[in-house]
Amino acid sequence: MLEQTALLERDRSHLLHPLHHPSATETPMVMESGEGVWLKTVDGRKMIDGLAGLWNVQLGHGNRELAEAARAQMSTLAYASNYAGSSNLPAITLADKLAGFAYPSLNATFFTSGGAESNESAFKTARYYWKRKGKPDKVKVISRKLGYHGVTLAAMSATGIQSYWPMFEPRVPNFLHIPPPYSFRFEGEIKSGETLGLAAARLLEEAIIREGPETVAAFIAEPVQGAGGVIVPPDDYFPRVREICDRYGVLLIADEVITGFGRTGEWFGLNRYGVQPDIMAFAKGVTSGYVPLGGIQISDDVRETIMTADLENRWMHAYTYSGHPTCCAVAVKNIEILERENAPARAAARGEQLLTGLKALADHPKVGDVRGLGLMAALEFVADKETKKPANMGAKVQAACIERGLLVRAIGDTLAFSPPLIISQDEVNQMLDIVRDAIEAVGD
Repeated sequence: MLEQTALLERDRSHLLHPLHHPSATETPMVMESGEGVWLKTVDGRKMIDGLAGLWNVQLGHGNRELAEAARAQMSTLAYASNYAGSSNLPAITLADKLAGFAYPSLNATFFTSGGAESNESAFKTARYYWKRKGKPDKVKVISRKLGYHGVTLAAMSATGIQSYWPMFEPRVPNFLHIPPPYSFRFEGEIKSGETLGLAAARLLEEAIIREGPETVAAFIAEPVQGAGGVIVPPDDYFPRVREICDRYGVLLIADEVITGFGRTGEWFGLNRYGVQPDIMAFAKGVTSGYVPLGGIQISDDVRETIMTADLENRWMHAYTYSGHPTCCAVAVKNIEILERENAPARAAARGEQLLTGLKALADHPKVGDVRGLGLMAALEFVADKETKKPANMGAKVQAACIERGLLVRAIGDTLAFSPPLIISQDEVNQMLDIVRDAIEAVGD
């Protein structure tokens, strides 16, 4: 305990955490090691990692093959610039592997260090595309309330979670938000003959018309909204969204940072709906979080627009760590393992088990909604099922879960689950037992 006390003092004195506030760093969990779906803290506690780090540790902790891939590449060529005129073997190998891997129309990849950089790259590419097409006024980006796209300045402006905004205003202009297809708390009107999915898609069309199609560059959406509360759209939503984007000349950006690489029970989230985006942002699961890597994939049309530009109109976008050899080598090995383990099928099977177990809690007077897709799931608590008034118990249940050995995330009154894709049937049952006990402990 003396060692932990000293560590916490050094943490408080010198480490600025993401989303920092001193009250949240008084007694943080200090992780020491991980194996499979299990984490161990410096004070000897063991817990199931029920959120796979931050939705990203697909293969679990302590994977020796990924560690060896990093060691081998670092011993050969740890870093090299990937700027125009320079390349490296792992970057070429990974880009070639990813060509058509997510969607047949996406065959070119630009690498970043993570999800926010990927979405920044997507926004800039959308604006670049329309300027090259002779439509320089198409600069606006439509996103959704409760959508999360990162917290760099433009990404934060696209993010539809208002708590991220106030202390960093003003936001970047020309970003606007529409309600999401949130079945439990849908803000819009459902007209006669409409489903909720079609009504939510109509809100996109109305926004495009209201702003003027000649001003709208892109619509960005997560196939399943993660940090906004695991919001799963109805199956008819994205096909209609694709139709609307095509009708008005708006690029569809799929933010697959969380949903990519098997998480939803498909390799990528929009696969379920038979929809292909114009640009896809990815990160997190591409390396199972072992090293930082992300990127965008672009349609053949967008690529051709970049490739045929005059030199003075070149795509002037770059990052120091784009195409980082070590990160790309780990990603190549990570995808190899995900394919070998048939990770999407595992996520679908274990996700169905998890969702079925959570639905068994739906009769509890404070459980208002249970939802999920693949190994993304959520419980939403309410004070009253009729009024859907918030119960203000999400953080309490989260704390009770952690006390019992399960690390999960409270998003307001929503408890989110996203364990590693390698989780076993028995470990899912352990998660469910802990959640059940935690809810009962918090009480009515």
